[in-house]
Amino acid sequence: MSTNAVDKILQGQPALVTGANSGIGRAVAIGLAQAGADVVVNYISHPEAADEVVAQIRAGGGRALAIKADVSREDEVEAMFERAIAEFGTLHITVCNAGLQRDAPFHSMTLEQWQTVISVNLTGQFLCARAAVREYLRRGVVDGVSLAAGKVIHMSSVHEVIPWAGHANYAASKGGVMLLMKSLAQEVAPARIRVNAIAPGAIRTPINTAAWSTPAAYDDLMKLVPYRRIGEPEDIARAAVWLASDASDYVTGTSLFVDGGMTLFPGFASGG
Repeated sequence: MSTNAVDKILQGQPALVTGANSGIGRAVAIGLAQAGADVVVNYISHPEAADEVVAQIRAGGGRALAIKADVSREDEVEAMFERAIAEFGTLHITVCNAGLQRDAPFHSMTLEQWQTVISVNLTGQFLCARAAVREYLRRGVVDGVSLAAGKVIHMSSVHEVIPWAGHANYAASKGGVMLLMKSLAQEVAPARIRVNAIAPGAIRTPINTAAWSTPAAYDDLMKLVPYRRIGEPEDIARAAVWLASDASDYVTGTSLFVDGGMTLFPGFASGG
């Protein structure tokens, strides 16, 4: 994604991206910055990776700040938003991206595995969206900056609609994200706050290396992707820039599937 492609359409709209030191979050943070946004790069581990994202944004002429915070902890989320607003004056865009997996067969899944995933993937998105909405309601629409008072983008997954055996905690968290997003969108739309989700399919990130790192694994994965290529983090970044911009101003309460057709029931392509 080049700066020319997006033409600074997010100028003057500071953004916060959780889990932004790697994978999808990293690409989204860089994409928003290339579109003109100042960016808070949230992380929980590997501060050197967060610093690299900040350095790349600054090298491109943007402003960026790395903040460590566990999104599942209310006090850390509140402190992160306070610091971000103090640094950039306000926030217009919040991307609730941080997430993890703790996979196990259902009968042997521990309560800790269940709660860890729900706490980060669902409760973390609740806490960050709540902090964002409070700031958007306080500030309201800023004429000449954005048609909306603020934008929340939840990072969901194709597994908000596709069951996933062996990953019940993850699928439950993403199904929850979907209805959290829709319920919040319905509630805050009258305040001109837009809330949407991106639902990625198979994306080339560190979390799923085993699914694409060998030719055999990649070929097997492609059986689930009608478009016959794995997604790249930049595919998600482009979607995030669009959802954060006025180009999507009439879009709220929507899950945007960026999945190469994974949700098209590819097993039925031959007639079922």
